[in-house]
Amino acid sequence: MEYEYKQKIIYQSNYWYNDGLRKANMHDLSGAIVSLRRSLQYNRDNVAARNLLGLVYYGRGEVCEGLVEWIISKNFKAKDNIANYFIASIQSSESELENYNQVVKKFNQCLNYCQQDGEDLAIIQLKKIVVEQPNFLKAHQLLALLYLHTEQYARARQTLRTARKIDTTNEQTLLYMHELTQLRGKKLKDQTQKEETITYTLGNETIIQPVSARIKEAAGRNTILNILLGIIVGAAFVWFLIVPAVVTSKNHTTNRQLVEYSDQIAAKDAEISAQKSALAEYRSTNDESEETVQTAASTSDSYENLMLASSQYDSNQYNNSTIAEALLNVKRAALGAQGQARYDELVQSVFTPLCDELYATAVSQIQVANYASAIDSLNQVVSMIEGYNDGAALLNLGVAYAKNGDTENATTRFNQVVETYPNTDIAAAAKTALGGDSNVGAAAQ
Repeated sequence: MEYEYKQKIIYQSNYWYNDGLRKANMHDLSGAIVSLRRSLQYNRDNVAARNLLGLVYYGRGEVCEGLVEWIISKNFKAKDNIANYFIASIQSSESELENYNQVVKKFNQCLNYCQQDGEDLAIIQLKKIVVEQPNFLKAHQLLALLYLHTEQYARARQTLRTARKIDTTNEQTLLYMHELTQLRGKKLKDQTQKEETITYTLGNETIIQPVSARIKEAAGRNTILNILLGIIVGAAFVWFLIVPAVVTSKNHTTNRQLVEYSDQIAAKDAEISAQKSALAEYRSTNDESEETVQTAASTSDSYENLMLASSQYDSNQYNNSTIAEALLNVKRAALGAQGQARYDELVQSVFTPLCDELYATAVSQIQVANYASAIDSLNQVVSMIEGYNDGAALLNLGVAYAKNGDTENATTRFNQVVETYPNTDIAAAAKTALGGDSNVGAAAQ
């Protein structure tokens, strides 16, 4: 019964994977994402579905999301996994990563422009982004939205067509296309109504009246008469005014050019001022964007080091010191719930016995005045478990520094003990050492 249940789950996972593959081949990327996520809900170990999901994200210009899926896939299957190729391809091209990083920064800047009513600057920036990253779907959508907002309907339609080629069923793109159709229809209707009605004021009331056939005919005749009259007046104007004015205009050409140059200089000054403002805003968001990229890299490195430490521990072929080197490169906050649980298990199994050994060695080294070696051992202890032995490791590290002549580091460690363990014997010993008595050494064992 259990076997049949597992087979059904695997069948459903493969069914949704095949559905996602079919939609991805049709450029229905949004539909493919939904199907592949359902596949992973049935079987999270479906490496093929996870790798394809990463490719779909990458195809929409969302490189970070794609990398996350490939890293997770690599954790499920470390060898003979095409995700290794995808990750290596991206990491090997520093220029591509830097280019994507710059594109993300520019996109975030465009969002800030929009919040500050700087639609023109945002449109200019987004045009550059879609040239550098033609598959960046979110950039195409934001550009189309700005075109709609500024009533540039022809450009909005062209941009939305490009976005739809990238992802044919994206809900946001379809919503903007529907809105574009509504706006264009309303504009044409308003123009037609304006042409077929006459508006005039009678007293305090405004009256809108349809144009009758006679009025239309009269308007046509009046238009022809106005054209003929305009030709006559124009000819007289040229004969009596333009010809004499040509000679005079030559004398003022230089002055007009000076005025034009002054206007151009003023326009350039305004543009430079706007660019300086944009640069200041860009710098203010630079830290946030860099932090996002660094977080993604930290997550990848942490998972790789965790998997290395786990495989070393399970093989029983490595000592605790070797395993600890890999664990020290893992950032626990960057891991998921499952990764954190495995990390805590390894820390308990590796760090604790290793710290016991190193601490005992350090105490013996202090007693025989081998302070340099004691400092090295105790630094290893506090790097693994900072509060080892309720602060005794920190206290003895301070003592070793003091006896070795390193007053600055000794003071730092003693103050750390006092602040972390107030109202304890360890803190009292640290205060005594800060008072100039370093003979508290190796007291806390």
